[in-house]
Amino acid sequence: MKSNKNSSRGRQEGKKSTPLNRKNFKKDYKKIKSTPKSDESLGIRLNKYIANSGICSRREADTYIEHGSVQVNGKLVTEMGYKVQPNDVVQFDGTSISPEQKRYILLNKPKNYITTMDDDRGRKTVMELVANASKERIYPVGRLDRNTTGLLLFTNDGDLAKKLTHPKHNVRKLYHASLDRKLDLKDLEKLRGEVIIEGRKVFIDAVSYINGEPKSEIGIEIHSGRNRIVRKIFEHVGYKVKKLDRVIFAELTKKNLPRGRWRALTQLEVANLQKMK
Repeated sequence: MKSNKNSSRGRQEGKKSTPLNRKNFKKDYKKIKSTPKSDESLGIRLNKYIANSGICSRREADTYIEHGSVQVNGKLVTEMGYKVQPNDVVQFDGTSISPEQKRYILLNKPKNYITTMDDDRGRKTVMELVANASKERIYPVGRLDRNTTGLLLFTNDGDLAKKLTHPKHNVRKLYHASLDRKLDLKDLEKLRGEVIIEGRKVFIDAVSYINGEPKSEIGIEIHSGRNRIVRKIFEHVGYKVKKLDRVIFAELTKKNLPRGRWRALTQLEVANLQKMK
């Protein structure tokens, strides 16, 4: 009996097994048949691997996989549950990728920088300002137009970036807008609640004069991420925005962060962002 026990242990390499009895044979056979050839105990799902590389969210990665954008070891992979092994070479649209340590960088963006990875017209980009912030490749979360200043988050966490830019999560964005003239009270009232901009509804969470400042200085809170939406809101009631500064983004503030400087988020800040519903 002792030798049989040791023999069994050797065959199973220390792992427990469940016998394929007549009752669960079909279920177990189906499971075995569908198991990828790679070692699942070591692998990471392909969509998660892509998301960890900072390219996109896992949900978006599934679409790219399905449409044939991903190769593993030179072979096209369209299987959703494929597990990437430690020595596999993964390519996305022909470029090799790898999962990286997550980085979260907050920039107080100055004027005259565009929010893009590069620019074929030679204009200054926000990437120049965070060039030394991380050895991993990070991406801006959402956009600020060239003349808008304030908070801009960068990360290689595709899932978090997707959450922070999706309208359903109602990510808080508070702006300080300087208008070309005093905002009449009747026009301020028009901006409370919903407004229609270019045929689409925009909900304004809050809008008010800034205490101690001229009536041309306005605080406005929205969660829409549409391009130049704050400027368009004020144009809707006949005013032009001369200066626009984002002072809060997803509860992150500009405290102790001078214009043009960046800092890494604290662990607590990252945890709070990840907890957002």
